[in-house]
Amino acid sequence: MSDFRNRVLIASGFHAPVPGEIDVLTDCLIAIDAHGEILSVQRPGDEGYGLAKAEADRQGRLSRLPAGCLLLPGLVDCHVHAPQYPQLGTALDVPLETWLHAHTFPLEARYADVAYAKRVYGLLVDDLLANGTTTALYFATIHQDATRILVDTCLEKGQRALIGKVAMDNSEQCPDYYRDASPDAALQGTQALIDYISTHPDNTASRVWPVVTPRFIPACTDATLEGLGAMAQNCGCHVQTHCSESDWEHAYVLSRHGMTDAMSLDRFGLLTRRSMLAHANLLTADDMDLIKLRQAAVAHCPLSNGYFAGAVFPLRAALEKGLHVGMGSDISGGPSASLLDNMRAAILVSRMLETGVDPGLPPDRRASGAKARIDFRHAFHVATAGGGKALDLPIGQFAQGYRFDAIVIDPQAAQGTVRLSDGDEMTETLLQKIIFTASRANISAVFIDGCKVA
Repeated sequence: MSDFRNRVLIASGFHAPVPGEIDVLTDCLIAIDAHGEILSVQRPGDEGYGLAKAEADRQGRLSRLPAGCLLLPGLVDCHVHAPQYPQLGTALDVPLETWLHAHTFPLEARYADVAYAKRVYGLLVDDLLANGTTTALYFATIHQDATRILVDTCLEKGQRALIGKVAMDNSEQCPDYYRDASPDAALQGTQALIDYISTHPDNTASRVWPVVTPRFIPACTDATLEGLGAMAQNCGCHVQTHCSESDWEHAYVLSRHGMTDAMSLDRFGLLTRRSMLAHANLLTADDMDLIKLRQAAVAHCPLSNGYFAGAVFPLRAALEKGLHVGMGSDISGGPSASLLDNMRAAILVSRMLETGVDPGLPPDRRASGAKARIDFRHAFHVATAGGGKALDLPIGQFAQGYRFDAIVIDPQAAQGTVRLSDGDEMTETLLQKIIFTASRANISAVFIDGCKVA
């Protein structure tokens, strides 16, 4: 079945609307309307379940997953650098500032070539969909034409996407060959992309959203930050940027503005309910309070943080404080396009944050003293429902009023990496095994708005 719109699906699977809790779905009836919105979710034992199932069957509208397959919400990637895909898995042995100037900026400058952009973006979106990423928040480049190609590619392939033309005009931090010529150029380019997406004839379903995208504070002049903040306030668009990612970047903002990244972004009007702050490893307690007050969100990027940040984002503390947090692959600072890999990394680094890593210290001095570890339940939530809440979109869980974005897992796929045993039953333990051992081959189908896209 390639289309579940206007149908009733009977399926078993898992979702995690609440941090730290798994909701096991067994033979649930999921009714989906003609536009891919979930009308209802009924469980065996609910009043009307049997009647609804029989009626859908009588009308020829009842669909089932293949035997043994399981349904999960589509994965939500809250931080992707689309143009960096060609260098995935390379240049991971240098500091962040070297990585930017010696590798990343030269690569991103190539997107002045629209043919190159079209080729790379097609591969990227195909690969993300195949890995189960149904929604992606993309940084593009400074180039208007190439960024429009990314918009067109996502619309053509059916991926839900939020896309920003990168603003970066600070001549002290950005190379001559790759930067906006002025604050006006940065602002006009951002507005042009907003207009392109909002009036695109193929985007009547609003599957692609524009994003105000200051690369990070070091890359932008104050005039650009001020203008982008005003634009975000006026249009209500999403905002994305990097925040307190590394010691170098964090110290730069403290020196230039005399305050932290979060406080500076707030001063410019860039900290809103629809703001996504990538990394945020070095947030202070006051920063967290401010982010919660503004209802902004953090994109946790556990893999790339290990290579470039020199610190671990305290995910558990953020969740317990009530911050909105989604998962980010941070392609290509993170060397994997799979959010399954990033879920595993999030679990791993949280344990290292709690226990410490220096074997030269005794355990009582090695440990941080804080309860920092998370488990697969938290990681799964952050990569699905948490990402949806962070983006302020109705995605990431199976509930009335949400979009039917889903992946179908085949634990017994011929080339898959999940190994079932006789004792495996429809419990959260089975989901744990999937999160830790599943691979791209185990993702047998991907649906967005009820329609199969991979």
